[in-house]
Amino acid sequence: MALKPVRILAALMVLLTTPAVASDLLPSPAGLQTEITFWKRIFAEVPSTEALVHDSRYLGVVYEVAQIPPGTSPSGRRRIADQVRGKYRKLLNELAQNSRSNLNREQQRVLAMWPANVSSDDLQQAARRIRFQQGLADRFHDGMVRSGAWKPHIVASLQASGVPTELVALPHVESSFNPEARSHVGASGLWQFTRSTGQRFMQIDHVVDERRDPFLSSEAAAKLLAYNYSILESWPLAITAYNHGVSGMRRAVKKLGTNDIEDIIRNYDGRTFGFASRNFYVAFLAALEIDQNAERYFGPLSLDAPGKDILVKTPDYVAATTLQIAFRLTASELRSYNPALMPSVWDGTKYIPKGFRLRLPEYAVSTGATRVFAAIPDNKRFNGQTPDLYHKVQRGESLSVIAARYDTSIQELVSLNGLRSRHRIRSGQTLRLPYTGQTIGAGVETYVVRNGDSISKIATRAGMKERDLVALNSLSNRNRIYAGQVLRLRGPEVSAMVAPEPAESAVLAPEPAEPVPLVARDVVYEEMSEPLVVGVIEIETQPMVTAAIVLNESIIEEIDVGVTPIGEEAPIGDVLLADPSDYVVADDGTIEVQAAETLGHYADWLEIRTQQLRDLNGYSFRQPLVIGHRLRLSFSEVNRETFMARRIAHHREIQEAFFVRYRITETTAHNLRRGESVWDLTRQRYKVPVWLLRQYNPDLDIGRVKPGMQVVFPQIERIEMDSSPRSSLAEAS
Repeated sequence: MALKPVRILAALMVLLTTPAVASDLLPSPAGLQTEITFWKRIFAEVPSTEALVHDSRYLGVVYEVAQIPPGTSPSGRRRIADQVRGKYRKLLNELAQNSRSNLNREQQRVLAMWPANVSSDDLQQAARRIRFQQGLADRFHDGMVRSGAWKPHIVASLQASGVPTELVALPHVESSFNPEARSHVGASGLWQFTRSTGQRFMQIDHVVDERRDPFLSSEAAAKLLAYNYSILESWPLAITAYNHGVSGMRRAVKKLGTNDIEDIIRNYDGRTFGFASRNFYVAFLAALEIDQNAERYFGPLSLDAPGKDILVKTPDYVAATTLQIAFRLTASELRSYNPALMPSVWDGTKYIPKGFRLRLPEYAVSTGATRVFAAIPDNKRFNGQTPDLYHKVQRGESLSVIAARYDTSIQELVSLNGLRSRHRIRSGQTLRLPYTGQTIGAGVETYVVRNGDSISKIATRAGMKERDLVALNSLSNRNRIYAGQVLRLRGPEVSAMVAPEPAESAVLAPEPAEPVPLVARDVVYEEMSEPLVVGVIEIETQPMVTAAIVLNESIIEEIDVGVTPIGEEAPIGDVLLADPSDYVVADDGTIEVQAAETLGHYADWLEIRTQQLRDLNGYSFRQPLVIGHRLRLSFSEVNRETFMARRIAHHREIQEAFFVRYRITETTAHNLRRGESVWDLTRQRYKVPVWLLRQYNPDLDIGRVKPGMQVVFPQIERIEMDSSPRSSLAEAS
């Protein structure tokens, strides 16, 4: 279902009835025409064998068109870039230091690019802003041809989510419409989703990665853009947030006191608002102009035609080879139509999941997909997935994320793998999973029966009596269980939607009708069996690319890509790009208290005693934190950057673990009635954690709500977790 934030409904109606209004929704300010012209030149005139050497802030200053010999390697391009940038760095510094008399021809040429009254200081700063931008005209041309296969679906997806259909041009900026695009920071596919951001709307794991599918990822991109707009209420800002993050754009608006995109591009000086973010909207406008007038720039084009495909849902878990035979397709044919299926499916390690939206060529289902599926023998279809015995840690993953994915506990993973710390795992490390007969963790509430299991074995592993296990599951015959059967290991009183946080957790300020502070118990959710305790986590956070217009460095080449240091405008990681919460330390050393934070957390991240924070803020013992209030911190032991990194890692881990199990489908606008509690609505009716509620209502003071106020609640759905194979006729004992 499409995400439909309330605040975009009126815009959607205008979009559907009056397309001409799009220019008002996507303004092209006269003051930004120099930047737009620069990107039009990059996209439509300069091929990948050339690069513009230019000033990164004033794009009208282009020093040279550098040549890149065909076949030059990335390291070769770096050498060329270093040489040419060094040349102009030297020239500009000479002009800044000398009297500007007796200049040679080259010095005169460079100086003439600047105003007559340019100062020596300005020239020295310009020497530090020399940028090398590879051309993209040939890649844009190829992307234009490819785009024909997916544009109708993208437009339909954008319309369904209330997004201007002009954003169909955005993949030109992100990937040149290349669904196989991959970036060195983990972004993937047509829309360059990172894993964590994509998990909000897609299935992304070692069996299915929907980022790789142009159709599925386009639907997710439309939902993400609609969400950005629901928070920022400006399409230029929502588009920029696709690169810079919602929280970053909210800080820009707050700091400058305006949502005018030209003002923000010209004057916002946030530390991570670098070249990529500053140029993202103008690059999009350039791509849109070329996309809408492609033949003017490239001559006659023959776009790829949309395929005549049929979409069907698989009724069972089934091997890829079984479907190849059933639909009389080759492996390459089936694979080309379903790029979301990972290598583990094609090598036979995993089944194609039940309910997977299988895309097939029209000619393969001429007799009807239902009839073909019905003809598959019973012994070739399964009720569940093959078991995962091991997990290879991916970049940015934590134990809580892995535990959530495999329906186990952190303690069990620590014990099973002999880990010395629950907070230290490394990318590439292989972890054993608890599916080979080991003890079942104390926090696990259900167990899926596997071949070879018996009541006595399961009870022993779960640390319970056999008769209790039989009674809890109302088993009429203790000797008759079957593979795939789900057994309860804990009574209903053990399972709760949320678990209590420490006594000093952040709370919601009291509502007028409810003077008692409400604890924001959203560190854990539903079946997560333990709090996500986070200390200093050894995870490889995704770097913020500050010197490339897109994450995929093979699309728009920028040699000077690096990691922006964490500070006032700290990079907050890919999962938090869609999080509008303010995690930044203000100039006065204060922070805004967020959900799922405690004084104990702050003390740990600052490496000081909790009492020191109480004294600094005049807090009595056990006085609760209030979400949205500001708290003063002490940086006597660690600096702001270290604190920020630890705080961000904490929220990133919580959110990643949640989105392993749940995805957002749409939103509901709720008009508060007299006597209603936002807290009770969050916990009982809509069943979402407080931190997620605040992401959809970042400016709502939850402690001061009144009847008639509107609160947007995200609707979520549980992602089915599979861990073991189970034939419908199999019996364990």
